[in-house]
Amino acid sequence: MKKTVLFLSILFLVIYSVSAQEETKWSFDKAHSKIQFDVAHMVISEVSGQFQEYEGTVVTRKEDFSDAKIDFSITVKSIDTDNEERDKHLRSADFFDVEKYPKVTFLSKEMKKAGEHQYQLTGDLSLHGITKEVILDIKYGGTIKDPYGNVKAGFKITAVIDRTDYGLKYNSVMDTGGMLIGEEVTIICNVELIKLQN
Repeated sequence: MKKTVLFLSILFLVIYSVSAQEETKWSFDKAHSKIQFDVAHMVISEVSGQFQEYEGTVVTRKEDFSDAKIDFSITVKSIDTDNEERDKHLRSADFFDVEKYPKVTFLSKEMKKAGEHQYQLTGDLSLHGITKEVILDIKYGGTIKDPYGNVKAGFKITAVIDRTDYGLKYNSVMDTGGMLIGEEVTIICNVELIKLQN
């Protein structure tokens, strides 16, 4: 009887300690993060751009981020390709149509290990009124405490999407027969998270 009581007590403590693990919340350190994309131009080169305005939260229970839950959004009108005329065109109905679709959002479904410091993040990407499941490749750089006492975690996130899957079909054919703008868009996000105080 005593052994049974002891066993049940230990089992209860284990279950309680697991369930009582506190969630850790993280925000994006925008001074050390960049949300960037590359797309082919005239087949022979690439144009790069970034979004200046974005926000999101990451919630974890495990220190290695393997159970991370991510909720992220981008303000599309903040697009910046270092050319104001091109940016105006990208904001127009030919492309992002920011008046009708002001946000790009990502909501995670699963974060799983794919190797040492490597993860695959599955989630729903909503863009231009269309939502599709995507898989992002993530490299985890580590977690440290900065000189000011803040806990930081670093990641590099990459993916390739087809913009036409989201209704972004504007293009023109060059004299050579090639397309002026590539359909595949490479996403590169260098992200630094900062741990929030509970």
